Amino acid sequence: MSKETVYKKDLAKKQLIITREFAAPLELVWRAWTDPELLAEWWAPKPWKAVTISQDFKVGGCWLYYMEGPSGEKHYCRADYTSITPLKNYQGLDAFCDDKGNVNKEFPNTKWNVSFTETATGTLVLVENTFNELADLQKTIEMGFEQGFAMAHDNLDAYLLAQFKLRSALSVKGRTSTYLNFPGNTEEAFLFYKSIFGGEFSGKGMQRFGDIPADAGHPPIPDNIKKMILHVELPILGGHVIMATDAPKEMGFDLVQGGNMHINLEPATRAETKKLFDALSKDGTISMPLEDMFFGAYFGECKDKFGINWMFTCVEK
Repeated sequence: MSKETVYKKDLAKKQLIITREFAAPLELVWRAWTDPELLAEWWAPKPWKAVTISQDFKVGGCWLYYMEGPSGEKHYCRADYTSITPLKNYQGLDAFCDDKGNVNKEFPNTKWNVSFTETATGTLVLVENTFNELADLQKTIEMGFEQGFAMAHDNLDAYLLAQFKLRSALSVKGRTSTYLNFPGNTEEAFLFYKSIFGGEFSGKGMQRFGDIPADAGHPPIPDNIKKMILHVELPILGGHVIMATDAPKEMGFDLVQGGNMHINLEPATRAETKKLFDALSKDGTISMPLEDMFFGAYFGECKDKFGINWMFTCVEK
């Protein structure tokens, strides 16, 4: 299956059929299509952005949002959910509307049927868009839907890459470290820390986003990101290691000061990983459940009941 967005017309059924495979676990891709915070990271083709006004993801519920352009122009849309089978399929009606959610009948309305299937390399998403008239299908294409939706899919690939694939470097067993995120000045910060603690950067030194091998399954890294730091490690006192990555907004991150630091646990076994995760997340908040990630690690994140961020990475198969 191609990692590109593929379109096919079924004129007899008045359908536009779209397929795209994403190199990420099914649960994660499902969340990316149904969680308003994650939808905002990728749904709109850049430089546009998607802003959720409200969302109630249940049968009979509605997602009301607008697409905002670079000049501040806004196009309001709504999606009404008619059927939901968790982690498998959801269906609904999509339409342009005003800021109150009143449907604009001058534009085509579309029935969406979105299915998710786990594959050997990730998750296949199948979208069947059914129109009332063939003229509506043609008008949607003329409005640039195909190009825009493919660009949005590229945004999602970039988001998945930034959030998960970058952390595949955390592969040392039985270690505790501190993992830091910076908005684009990791190199400056770690040269500063190196001048204080001495020593040398461990591992592969300063790895940059531009060092990521070309991968047909992912969009290219933007030029203004390539020189930013992908991963760096520095031993400080007592053998403790601090690690970091740049987390620019262009790659889907939304840093909050104070929330950009994790205690990173790398247990030797999956059993120990789960035991620590369950204990630390009790009465806290799970930001990412423990699961097998496509980059080869058993990975999760949580915030304990005292507000401390924890990251878990286990490479035991």
